[in-house]
Amino acid sequence: MNENVVEDFGWSSGVPPDSYDCIAPRILAILKQLDVKRVLDLGAGTGALCAQLESAGYQVVGAEYDKKGVHIARSSYPEITFYNFGVQDNPADLLAREQEFDVVVSTEVIEHLFSPHLLPICARGVLRPGGYLVVTTPYHGYLKNLALSIFDHWDFHHNPLRHGGHIKFWSRATLSQLLSENGFRVIGFSGVGRVPYLWKSMVLVGQKA
Repeated sequence: MNENVVEDFGWSSGVPPDSYDCIAPRILAILKQLDVKRVLDLGAGTGALCAQLESAGYQVVGAEYDKKGVHIARSSYPEITFYNFGVQDNPADLLAREQEFDVVVSTEVIEHLFSPHLLPICARGVLRPGGYLVVTTPYHGYLKNLALSIFDHWDFHHNPLRHGGHIKFWSRATLSQLLSENGFRVIGFSGVGRVPYLWKSMVLVGQKA
């Protein structure tokens, strides 16, 4: 289960990634619409989103596989619980310490995974019946892919030199298929950042079937 896992993502500070500013407001809006309380941030990084969710009144727990990320998160936000826990770990181990969650949020994580099916499997294992999975990942669709080709940005966009970088590239169809094949009914889609169909990222919402 642990083969090909990147244990050191490269976190060195609590500064969130560039995508955070456009993604976080959409996550907050979706959670408000879903009317949930208990949130697990799966792949929490250094905890910035957890802190914003906690400030908004949610009962939030962070799970991050990178030990350095967990250390930074715990130091920055001592009032929030963070676990050194990844998608390849047994959900029962987390539920031994926590109650089931209403929603699992995973932002800009699934594009880094060698075995992406483990993410919805893990989420399903910690969710209450009828709970939700909210996943974000860089958007890839026909117009965006065409624009990347025309302007010769593929090497920049798919930089293979970064340790722990993107190894999976998702469209709405392929990400929907992944959720559907692993126990979720897709109930929502939206794009964030930039103009429509050139979105920086996309957000899919699935409900545990």
